[in-house]
Amino acid sequence: MTAAGTLRPARLWPGDVVKVGAVGLRTRPMRAFLSALGIAIGIAAMVAVVGVSSSSRAELDRALAALGTNLLTVSPGSTLTGEKAQLPLESERMVARIAPVREVSAIGLLDEAKVYRSGKVPATETSGIATYAARTGLRAATGAELSRGVWLSAATGRFPAVVLGAKAAERLGIGHASPDVQVLVGGHRFTVIGILAPVPLAPELDTAALVGWPAARSVLGFDGHPTTIYTRSADASVEDVRDVLGPTANPAAPNEVEVSRPSDALAARQAAGEAFTGLLLGLGAVALLVGGVGVANTMVISVLERRAEIGLRRSLGATRGQIRTQFLAESLLLSALGGVGGALIGSLVTAGYALYQGWPVVIPAWAVLGGVAATLVIGAAAGLYPAVRASRLSPTEALAAT
Repeated sequence: MTAAGTLRPARLWPGDVVKVGAVGLRTRPMRAFLSALGIAIGIAAMVAVVGVSSSSRAELDRALAALGTNLLTVSPGSTLTGEKAQLPLESERMVARIAPVREVSAIGLLDEAKVYRSGKVPATETSGIATYAARTGLRAATGAELSRGVWLSAATGRFPAVVLGAKAAERLGIGHASPDVQVLVGGHRFTVIGILAPVPLAPELDTAALVGWPAARSVLGFDGHPTTIYTRSADASVEDVRDVLGPTANPAAPNEVEVSRPSDALAARQAAGEAFTGLLLGLGAVALLVGGVGVANTMVISVLERRAEIGLRRSLGATRGQIRTQFLAESLLLSALGGVGGALIGSLVTAGYALYQGWPVVIPAWAVLGGVAATLVIGAAAGLYPAVRASRLSPTEALAAT
């Protein structure tokens, strides 16, 4: 009470603001849940998109760290007349003479050697499997790992033995390697001695049937020309090696040689994925905006339904500012519930998908905190008009309307 004897409006402390703001949520829980759900869907979508993208990027970084970015490949390009070029027989040996090159290996394509599970398979059903002659050092050069069986050696490479790529084995319906498992390669029976795991830096091996270089010559009529040469160089010398690979592999026609870095293709694929991520983030933002409209609609209806409450509170001494604060707090609480729930759902979705794919779980803190902050901004914007409208109701008008 002031010196003049008039009553001073009670001050609303932060705890009181939360309590009065939660009144509408407690009395109408289903409406509050549905309104918060719209916000939650938008935030969950945005957090999940950013989280999955970040986890995918972390997996790529981990794969490149394990496989290395120093792998370079040499393959024949086209001649001046547009025909397919051919690498010289001695190109592999010449590339090995480059000082910074540490490992060299090669494969040679056998166009006519088609692969079938048995002789009863129609000739047109090749399953997209290519046959290659392979050097014994191919695994070390490409970072390929075996999932079943053994790799070609100096001994087995002389006999009808084959190692299948991961997709090739799947297409042929072969799940293990043993002396009893055979396939037809170029009309000859080859024993499956191994199955490769997927090779990220050499995806052409995933759909390949790999036979020893000597066996390819003696059994399948291989001419000995390599079609892809794989090199590993010192990390600091990769670009220098890249510049001289073409002239070294084919000095007579360096313009007919294509040199590539497989890790660049993985990085380009990741960049394409990031562009798609931006599109999904836009869709999540639209969902968040729709959720904000839902919150605004809920608050407008809440003001209309609670005019008696507003009139009673104004009659008991509540100021316009306190009424504004009450409804603005209610809107913020509603949005915050949706934001926190959406961030939690998005994080769980990200973790589940990353674990299913075998990726590291990476959920950027900025995505979660930014998502919750965005919901508060939307909640404030959505609740501002209803709060102002509620504060402008006079006590007599509000009570008379009921």
